[in-house]
Amino acid sequence: MTITSINRLVTERRFPTPPPDSQPQSNPRVYPAPDFPFRGWQPPKEDGYRQSAATPSESAIVIDNGASTIKAGFSFDKSPRFLVPPIMAKFKDRKFNKYCAFVGYDAYADATTRGQIRTAFEQNTSIPTNWDILEGVYDYIFLKLGVDGEGTVGRPLVITEPVANLGHSRRMMNEMLFECYNAPSVTYGIDSLFSYRQNKGESGLVVSSSHTSTHIIPVLNRKPQMQMCTRLNWGGSQAQEYLLKLIRLKYPTFPGKLSLEQMESYIKQYCYLSTDFPTELSTYLDWTGLEEKRDIIIQYPFTEQVVVEKSAEELARIAERKKESGRRLQEQAAKMRLEKLIKKEQELEYYQKLHNSYVNAPTKKEQRRILDDQELKDEAALERIIRDLDKSIKKSRNKELGAPEEEENLEEQLNRFPLLDVPDDQLDEDGIKEKRHQRLMRSGVEARIRAKAEKERERARVAEEERKDREMRENHFNEWLAARRQQRHALLAKIKEQARQKADSSNRKGIASQMRMKTLANLASDGPKRKRRGGGDYDDDFGANDDDWGVYRTVATEPASDDEEPEEDPLTALKALESELLQFDPEFSEKDTIEAQNDWTKSVLHAFLRGARPADPESQREANQIHLNVERIRVPEVVFQPAIAGLDQAGLIEIIEGIVMSRFSNFDQQQALLKDVFLTGGNTMFPTFEERLRQELIAALPCDFTINVRKANDPILDAWKGAASWWSTSDGIERESATVTHAEYMEKGSDYIKEHDLGNFVAPSFTFGG
Repeated sequence: MTITSINRLVTERRFPTPPPDSQPQSNPRVYPAPDFPFRGWQPPKEDGYRQSAATPSESAIVIDNGASTIKAGFSFDKSPRFLVPPIMAKFKDRKFNKYCAFVGYDAYADATTRGQIRTAFEQNTSIPTNWDILEGVYDYIFLKLGVDGEGTVGRPLVITEPVANLGHSRRMMNEMLFECYNAPSVTYGIDSLFSYRQNKGESGLVVSSSHTSTHIIPVLNRKPQMQMCTRLNWGGSQAQEYLLKLIRLKYPTFPGKLSLEQMESYIKQYCYLSTDFPTELSTYLDWTGLEEKRDIIIQYPFTEQVVVEKSAEELARIAERKKESGRRLQEQAAKMRLEKLIKKEQELEYYQKLHNSYVNAPTKKEQRRILDDQELKDEAALERIIRDLDKSIKKSRNKELGAPEEEENLEEQLNRFPLLDVPDDQLDEDGIKEKRHQRLMRSGVEARIRAKAEKERERARVAEEERKDREMRENHFNEWLAARRQQRHALLAKIKEQARQKADSSNRKGIASQMRMKTLANLASDGPKRKRRGGGDYDDDFGANDDDWGVYRTVATEPASDDEEPEEDPLTALKALESELLQFDPEFSEKDTIEAQNDWTKSVLHAFLRGARPADPESQREANQIHLNVERIRVPEVVFQPAIAGLDQAGLIEIIEGIVMSRFSNFDQQQALLKDVFLTGGNTMFPTFEERLRQELIAALPCDFTINVRKANDPILDAWKGAASWWSTSDGIERESATVTHAEYMEKGSDYIKEHDLGNFVAPSFTFGG
């Protein structure tokens, strides 16, 4: 049965406190990434089987059939002899032409075996589905226990199973135990109820959070009320997958290999259950205590690039070689410049001689031939070449000598266009063309004169403003400082407004986008529409009028007119203003600048990804690190708030409240359940689990109840110990009422089950319509 939560998850968002100016540098907590849990060869323990030979019917083999670890031993043992993960790797060794099987921790021996690992249970459930794997695991267990019977284990078996185990699963298990191992008898029981019995429980609420799920079983006078049991689909395996997803989302390009076995180790060693999750989460990434208490760094293997440090003599030799190389390059550049200068002088001399030949030519035909040979249009083109070469040679000589460049006299250039004063009727066709060209050149010179004058005026205006600003600062410093601060606030507001407008422009539902669409819609509906000649659709004459194109300036996100002067970047102006404040304002420091406020190394995202220290993007050591901070409390919290992981179920507190208050109406029964809330299973081993559960129950339930929460002495092994203790301390009648013998199996079939106080029961059959 599943209870769905109707409470909304509300969390308060806060910003982390910035790091202090002089934070002491502590040593970060760096731990190596765990390796695969290969434990080497485990020797058999055959003494227990020989010890049980004296009383074979009284000494049982107890197996806690867990989805994470199968525990096995004898009923007279204080603790299980072997803990074996229900996994097996099988492959064919081509060298020896033999099939090899590695069971349990041996399957992690090397990369070949790890690549062939298969589990006996269906993913995230306690239901065995791969029976060949489970049979291989049981073969391994019986061999390690020293079972030497021919075709039979020779001892009774006590097996744990999950709550509401499927009939098909139990039937397959019976067939394997009775037919494959020829077991004399088999007893099934629920692991969490065995643990409750081991811890002297009478009446209470059993909360079993194991590897695959969490069950809440009410027990009254040692009778489990199985019809009231509720399951939460969250356990250790789901927590491992959830942590793996969080880390992969946090570091999408992480070069190391992440595995579920590593996630299990991280949850056991570094995760804990917060007693006040919303409050602790809001301040978890604060710099105070982040590195010392909350941030865990996991270092994965890496290969750092080795940088060989050079001695002072080697550095001096390298610097000398660089200096010599630079000197040679300078000499080559000077040689090339000299060659170019000589080439230009030769060209200038050639064109000057050509110009003299042109002037001294006896006829116009000869002049035309000279120009055509050089592919020149007219004499003016030849004069321009000579003028440009002369100007380039003078500039190159001044640069070589280090002399300042001669400023170009634009007023003198206005006198270089004599044809502009000659009337057109006194010029032939070529003269008129040259006059047009000179008019165009004169316009360019006049534009340059105007631009130069404008620059001079702008330079004078800026100098005057600087002078006034300097006088204001020297004579009225407080007023000047207040104006600068106000100007800075205005620029900050302008930058925020620009960022908001940019965000709105990309939002199709924003006001700006709606206004643009409204303008386009109005444009499309304005004016009468004409039909095309010969019928057909309406004729769209958009663009026939030049004013139509102004709509694009209206709907554009930015000004599209080239005539408008570009507006000064507010960020550039803000940086210039902050440089003045850093120089003259005693209350303004580096940490107040916009660059310091936008520094990624001091942001909450940097604290989340890389901790409290600045990260080096070139370091291979840091690239192969993961930081566990918020995940340490987020993963265990899912049991109380499943919505965090996207699980559509109620949390543990809501489930307990629903069971106690809705399914039991008697106050004495309700009080008996709450007086002993019992925790068992590996997922309850967080140190503060009891305290958190007690606080939540006190806040959720009426104040009339007395609430007591306790944890099993050993949440992992008490299920096996309880099963062993039950077999050792029970009388023959109690054992017989819970045990299925080999004869009963052969007579009544593999579906036969005996109901008892520590096991599952057969659900009554329902008939519809009768």
